[in-house]
Amino acid sequence: MHSPGNGIQQRLTAFALALLLIVLWLLMRGYQGFAGDAQIYAFQALARINPALSTDLYLQNSSQDQFTIFSPFYALFISWLGLANAARDLTLLFTIWLCVAAWHLAAAITSRTCAWLAVAFFIIAAGDYGASGVFRIFEQYLTPRLPAEAMTVTAFACYAHGMKRLGFGIAIAALIVHPLMALPGLLLLIFWWLPYRLGVIGAIAGVCAALGIALCVPVLPAAAHIFPVMDADWMAVVQERSQFLFLQLWLPRDWDINLRPLVYLAFMAMAMRDPRIRRFCVAGLAVGFCGLAVALIACLIGPVAVLVQGQAWRWVWVGCLISVLLLPVTLLRVWDEKKCGPICAVLLICGWVFSAIGGTACVLFALLVWLFRSRISERAVVYLRWTALGAALAVLLWVDSGLVNSGPTPFAKIGNLIGVKVSAALLVGFLCWRIRGFRQLWVPLSIGAALLISAVLIMPASFKQARTLGSDVDVKEFSDWSAVISPTSTVLVAPARDVGSFVWFTLKRPNYLALDQSAGVVFSRETALEIRRRSDALLPLMDPAWKILSGIRRRTAGHNDVATTRPLTAEILVEICGDSKLGFVVSPQNVGFNPIRHSHDGPWKDWNLYECDRVRSLHAIT
Repeated sequence: MHSPGNGIQQRLTAFALALLLIVLWLLMRGYQGFAGDAQIYAFQALARINPALSTDLYLQNSSQDQFTIFSPFYALFISWLGLANAARDLTLLFTIWLCVAAWHLAAAITSRTCAWLAVAFFIIAAGDYGASGVFRIFEQYLTPRLPAEAMTVTAFACYAHGMKRLGFGIAIAALIVHPLMALPGLLLLIFWWLPYRLGVIGAIAGVCAALGIALCVPVLPAAAHIFPVMDADWMAVVQERSQFLFLQLWLPRDWDINLRPLVYLAFMAMAMRDPRIRRFCVAGLAVGFCGLAVALIACLIGPVAVLVQGQAWRWVWVGCLISVLLLPVTLLRVWDEKKCGPICAVLLICGWVFSAIGGTACVLFALLVWLFRSRISERAVVYLRWTALGAALAVLLWVDSGLVNSGPTPFAKIGNLIGVKVSAALLVGFLCWRIRGFRQLWVPLSIGAALLISAVLIMPASFKQARTLGSDVDVKEFSDWSAVISPTSTVLVAPARDVGSFVWFTLKRPNYLALDQSAGVVFSRETALEIRRRSDALLPLMDPAWKILSGIRRRTAGHNDVATTRPLTAEILVEICGDSKLGFVVSPQNVGFNPIRHSHDGPWKDWNLYECDRVRSLHAIT
């Protein structure tokens, strides 16, 4: 039996470690408000409250909003709390859920001590997957990806604790939150549950099924009715706007980011003795490689819409999650290997430290050393240990140089970022050792008090937002414009001040053409072609901002990749207002036609609102 003192000690230790994770999250991540895709999903939720917004081109046809229950759920909280509060509170809720689920998963397959280190490293290291830095696990803003990740990790934890039916049930329920994120989690559970042979056969059968669809559908008209094929016009728009969907357009850095967690899983499956951990790693490895194989088939063999829209390369995210959670316990296990433990541990650390500039090569080298460890002679062991020591010192010196001499160059910025993460990891390891390594009550109590004070002091800066979308003050400031704009009339801002949020959240009107509006072109041919038509109609005024692939190629060639906007003139205004679907134009230029000028002080002072119906009528008179 445990004494009361031991029970208090354990509770204080757990409380201090939980506070450590909170401080770590506040320092390393924090809340980013409406960054990234958060604006898109906030708009989808607002359209549930304000049906007039559903006439926006983004929602007129098929979009990702049709495959999730997240928008009505989000809309309910917006109606209760307001947009800003709902976004912040739900982000915190799902973040806490994800961290708790990750702790229970790590505790189930390793130990409670390693679980704290695993979650701490998860907060520090959880990073990109896919291409172009578009997606990352454990995001700091609200999208359905965050609750889908929390539900998927919860399903893994339930399965690992022996509650297999509950795990499968949660994984299936996650499909209605974000099917693209939840599907690889369900597949991993299936592979984890099946015997190895059946799992491998199922994986091969799934890839072959995708191959059969890609080969047969384009040549069978009857099959094309079930699985539509993306024609050249649709494909051209999708590749320009969302080049990250196509593996043939990935850069070497993108491949390095996506292959690195899979190589980590291969190493862990070889090195770990626990059969549950090995099985978990093999399952993640199988799902990740199958996802990349299906994605390659979709991109290179047949542009069947459902295969491209399925974005099977996203399946890598579960491998990224597993490799991060299991890295601390893997390092502890590998270090005990006498022949090659230190050098393999250092290489695994380097794979994380240099993740943006060749991390896969480091982990692959560690895997090769581990596989051939039986052939390492006693003399070579000495050299390997000195090599490990030298590599560790080189990493520390490089990190220290990045922290001290960070500058404007990309290399210096990478060094600074890595230095912060390495320093955080070392500090967390030291604090975990101090908190759990002493039996005196004052140690966790004093450290916990210091962490609590730190959390209170850090919190305001971690939640500080430069601006809030759709605040009452902003909406009231532009009430004169909103009063004359019909709820279903489209509005164009030129030059664009943002990706479309001003029209959506301040004026609460549909956009005519904005960058975020084109995010769902892969789900609808009609939307893709209309985006291109509208951008062609606006060529006298601006270059298409949604042509991201062309911008990347211009930047690679050393040219300016910024889409330009030309000053508005009376002739240009008349020309673009010739499109009957354009209702209003917002511009800083006054070119006549009796615009409504914004007189309030601020960034929009002296901007003008033009009504296209008035422009057309006045031009007809003249």
